[in-house]
Amino acid sequence: MSRFHVSITPEPDSQSSVNKKGNQFHPSGLPYATPYSNSHLSMSSSHNKYSVLLPTYNERDNLPIIIWLITKTFQEHNLDYEIIIIDDNSPDGTLEIAKQLQKVYGENHIVLRPRAGKLGLGTAYIHGIQNATGNFVIIMDADMSHHPKAIPEFIRKQKERDYDIVTGTRYAPGGGVFGWDLRRKLTSRGANFIADLLLSPGVSDLTGSFRLYKKDVLHQIINATVSKGYVFQMEMMVRAKQFNFSIAEVPITFVDRVYGESKLGANEIVGYLKGLWTLFTSV
Repeated sequence: MSRFHVSITPEPDSQSSVNKKGNQFHPSGLPYATPYSNSHLSMSSSHNKYSVLLPTYNERDNLPIIIWLITKTFQEHNLDYEIIIIDDNSPDGTLEIAKQLQKVYGENHIVLRPRAGKLGLGTAYIHGIQNATGNFVIIMDADMSHHPKAIPEFIRKQKERDYDIVTGTRYAPGGGVFGWDLRRKLTSRGANFIADLLLSPGVSDLTGSFRLYKKDVLHQIINATVSKGYVFQMEMMVRAKQFNFSIAEVPITFVDRVYGESKLGANEIVGYLKGLWTLFTSV
């Protein structure tokens, strides 16, 4: 195993966001992602494939946009990829939208792995990994809180020192949060402060969920992780430190969801505090 190490790189320039020129549209009304010949992050001689895991629950409005952004990012940089959508039987028809997207972008790029019900984030990742064909796995939210423009920076950072994990951080210079009220910001800051005080994980954003992993590393961490809900992401970083995996950080800008409702409520906060105490007393 490599020595536990954290490195931070500046956030990518905002100009790397969506280029609106040259977009084409499928007859269904969904946009194609247009490949670009002037790639500024070409694939190396050793072929890498990136599997993006997208757990979804009631994301029918967000899913077409985030899929288009992800696809465009990978095509612009000439990177091999697949997007695995793990839908937990969303009552709003998210899976039907996913099926339409699969017809637009192709089954080789959009992989559907739905489940019978809302079974939790941890098991969604396990389900996704079992179906991933890439040697790297990217986890991110489907609600557009995580902009895919950061993915190339994650990949560049990983290659610098062959890091096991690259995690996005809102709380390093260059990172930030938009769209949250003061209560939500204080809740997130407080959660990270308490976790850092008790667990000393060595990363600045313990509750973040935008990360790149080597596939075998993620598999090992998930197999050792017992928490559920929002504590799951936190325990994954604690386990990474426990296993001496190397971690790099990339500042990201987190934007609150545009469509749908936040899934963070009082029950999740209580569950987080209970889970944090369990980790403190057991790890």
